[in-house]
Amino acid sequence: MASKFLAASGAAAAILVLVGCASGTKPSIQPRAEAPAPTGGALQGQAMAFESFMRKGQDIDPAFSSGGEVNQALQTGAAHEPRQLEAGMIAYAALAALQEPGFVDGVRRQARTGDLARRLAADPDAVLAVPGAQAAARRAGGALIREGAALSGTGERVKRAAYKVQRQAWSKAAVPRPAARLAEVKRISAAGYRPQAGDAASLRASLAAGGSRSGDVSPVVTRGVALAALSVLGQEGRGHALMSEPRSASCLRMAKLNLYQCLASARPHYEDIYCLGQHALIDPGQCVADAAEERPRITRANYRR
Repeated sequence: MASKFLAASGAAAAILVLVGCASGTKPSIQPRAEAPAPTGGALQGQAMAFESFMRKGQDIDPAFSSGGEVNQALQTGAAHEPRQLEAGMIAYAALAALQEPGFVDGVRRQARTGDLARRLAADPDAVLAVPGAQAAARRAGGALIREGAALSGTGERVKRAAYKVQRQAWSKAAVPRPAARLAEVKRISAAGYRPQAGDAASLRASLAAGGSRSGDVSPVVTRGVALAALSVLGQEGRGHALMSEPRSASCLRMAKLNLYQCLASARPHYEDIYCLGQHALIDPGQCVADAAEERPRITRANYRR
């Protein structure tokens, strides 16, 4: 690859069991029924946008044999709007946090002692004092790292294919109508996520895969755990301001801008493959993994080359 090109590039209510007393008899004592874990209904649609893009990106096959296959994969890799993906990432972290039973129970107990929802909306860091929050944060952080690493891993394989495929004559042919190809990628990105059959089931399966990460809790993970707590409290509407975090927003936005810039200068098909691997898959995957880190590494998505 030419060096000049490379340089350019529901709230759940607690179930209360009332034990009746028969006249003249000692009341029987029964265990309190456990409330079902909340599912974060309002967060699910946002999290599906995230999981759907990550899953489809991870499924891209780098064994390209035609320009048409490259173009189809490029459309898959471009199919996310950065702000929607960021909000979906935080919602996904929230749903991962809700898989921690001790945290859900801790939120319910804390809710009896004051206006927890108001405090969390104003200061998401306050959630870390809730019993079980650290375990929930480990789940959320681990889930994000798992998803981000998997997407970047696919991107690395696609990027290597950009070099290997140059042995095939078709890969060196010019992309037809490159300006129209770039315009289509931008249109697909702006359109954002459209729910499809099976997305909810795929989200559940992804969350069930689990994950754990030790260490400091990042701002994105903190926001996710706070949103999870608000979901338990039936106050998800208060969490609108928590759906974005400046560092991650900048990272995802730069990844997409770098993709556009790369495609604007790409001409043969193998250069499109490079743009796909580096800027549509590796960069956003690294943004997601870095979102779970308190002090992220510097990556290509963090600065303009």
